[in-house]
Amino acid sequence: MKHHLILRVVTKMLIPSILLFALYVQFHGDFGPGGGFQAGVIFAAAFILYAIVFGLETARRVMPTWLLQSLIATGLILYAGVGFVGMFLGGNYLNYTVLTGHAHSGQHIGLLLIELGVGITVSTVMIAIYFSFASRTPRMGDEDW
Repeated sequence: MKHHLILRVVTKMLIPSILLFALYVQFHGDFGPGGGFQAGVIFAAAFILYAIVFGLETARRVMPTWLLQSLIATGLILYAGVGFVGMFLGGNYLNYTVLTGHAHSGQHIGLLLIELGVGITVSTVMIAIYFSFASRTPRMGDEDW
């Protein structure tokens, strides 16, 4: 794709807008449609677009495997951690009310943290899946692939 200058320039202009939209969907998810899963997919789509246009190796330099694995674990720990904090504070698992003592603010903070954990995990898992498939080398007999 080095010779496709227009595609590279347009991609550089689109990716920040896509990422900004992903953040909007992430943080607007508790007020309307959207949330962590949708935002994670949008974020991953922007990164996959970057990898397609600028190359897999360039994308791997931006998001190395160790960072992907760390972010997958971080999102999972954030999700589970909010549930366990609720239990340690005397509530049920994922009972957000006990986080602050007030139902409204506890629900808001709990949902925000849960959706953030989901968004981080979904986006990094999708990027890891793309890296796995994109780096696959064809086997003997897969020439048409």
